[in-house]
Amino acid sequence: MKRWLNYAKPYWIYFIVGPLCMITEVIGEIALPALYAKIVDVGVANHDVRYIAITCALMILTALLMMFGGVGGAYFASKASVNFAADVRRDVYAKIQKFSFANIDHFSTGSLVTRLTNDVTQIMNIINMIMRMCLRAPGMLIGALIMSILMNPNLATVLAVTIPLLLVVVITVIRIGFPRFSRMQSKVDGLNNKIQEDLTNVRVIKSFVREDYEKERFAEANGDLRATAMSALNVMIAMMPIMMLLMNFTVLAVIWFGGNQVIGGTMAVGDLTAFINYVNQILMSLMMLTMVFLNSSRALASARRISEVLDEKIDLTDENAARRDLDVTRGDVEFRNVGFRYYKNSDEQVLQNISLTIRAGETVGIIGSTGCGKTTLVSMIPRLYDVDEGEVLVDGVNVKDYDLTRLRSGVGMVLQKNVLFSGSIEENLRWGDENAPMEQVVAAAKAAQADPFIQTFADGYDTELDQGGANVSGGQKQRLCIARALLKKPKILILDDSTSAVDTATEARIRASFQNELKDSTKIIIAQRITSVMDADKIIVLDDGRVTGVGSHDELLASNQEYQEIYYSQMDRKEGA
Repeated sequence: MKRWLNYAKPYWIYFIVGPLCMITEVIGEIALPALYAKIVDVGVANHDVRYIAITCALMILTALLMMFGGVGGAYFASKASVNFAADVRRDVYAKIQKFSFANIDHFSTGSLVTRLTNDVTQIMNIINMIMRMCLRAPGMLIGALIMSILMNPNLATVLAVTIPLLLVVVITVIRIGFPRFSRMQSKVDGLNNKIQEDLTNVRVIKSFVREDYEKERFAEANGDLRATAMSALNVMIAMMPIMMLLMNFTVLAVIWFGGNQVIGGTMAVGDLTAFINYVNQILMSLMMLTMVFLNSSRALASARRISEVLDEKIDLTDENAARRDLDVTRGDVEFRNVGFRYYKNSDEQVLQNISLTIRAGETVGIIGSTGCGKTTLVSMIPRLYDVDEGEVLVDGVNVKDYDLTRLRSGVGMVLQKNVLFSGSIEENLRWGDENAPMEQVVAAAKAAQADPFIQTFADGYDTELDQGGANVSGGQKQRLCIARALLKKPKILILDDSTSAVDTATEARIRASFQNELKDSTKIIIAQRITSVMDADKIIVLDDGRVTGVGSHDELLASNQEYQEIYYSQMDRKEGA
């Protein structure tokens, strides 16, 4: 509760003024039936037109005040709930940005999207509803109950039967509804995951002609959500008729017993009409409270899911960094007895006892079979993962002692999956350095061999890229990502199989440009093609999470069996082709 109160504090004035405005509506609701009764019992009975006119004017004034109060209450409720939700959404998004890869693995992408959108919206809606009803519904209930008892205590005993029955309905609805709404939000997660997967991989689906299969999978996820949603909404569907039935029985009872009192001369007609209005107000206020409680059960499920994200413990932080003011200045890298496993409770290690030294300015190739741990190894340098054993040092300092921002600012990384964002080519390249002059942007593109194809576009560097760079080829995406990393001018550049979609001649020109653009930077190249690393100063051979060889191309070709197998298998295929 303390967490949510902290979100309300900046907007406390809205949370106070909004409900106070609603009190105006409550006072009006209570006053109008009494004024109407006066018109019937005094004005009409005595044929007093002046009294009727004055009372009608007072009723109109009351209605106008109610209108202003209602508009004010709705306005401040909206201001409070929207700002509250925006702050929650901001903090959830900021927390997700701090997640390590391991943290992200705890939640599916679709689930995080649902929590940022649908779940936050549920909280916003319940805050808006509570602010508009937290004083109005109880105020109307208490006020109408007092007025009905004062008006006719004997007739008010009818309510002593109805209200307990309504409370039983409310409690039953809440107990049944809460778990069903929790399950419904989980099904929303599943549907969002399916939609995201299909939209991301739409080209693969079409190329394999799997549209019908994916339609069936979507229909299954959609059907699950539909069934779960109907199970939850059935509670509300059943509640409304039951509540209305009880209300109608109550009104009929009041008319029966009150009508007999009117006939017997112990109750005025106007008082009976006003009493019926008060009974309706009491029952309507109970219905409003029921809706608040029911929607609160759904909002509580959403609040719990949001809290799971906010309470997620970040397993990779720089809180204990000893050298927070330190920047990466040279580019030396050292691995000392490094061991790592993805599943911490597993005995199987992805990396085992890795010890390596890479000097600043060197070009180092890393080669090995798929799944041998190449990407995981280099991910330790910018602390995308933390070692389980040993340590990784950059410029002689343990990476855990760096401020994360400073460490990652000194490392440029082009990942296997080339990610571009919607926006212009220039905007994407400026991720490397948003303040770089345009000449440097173009120079980085030229070094990455991207400038020639950019110039073929009508809008050049202003060409808009679709989401994920869908309107450029795989090789073009790779070159744009390399240009983005070059513009950063990192002390350590890591290329993780990032030229696989580029022809060998273009790849050679890219490697040659590194000697000019980043001659003092450390270059680490992960590759499947042996031609991509054979000219490196040093080549590291990995096999099943272990280093099996370190040396130049000639040295490894003469002494390392794994390297020999890779070399001859690729060279034989090349010659055979």
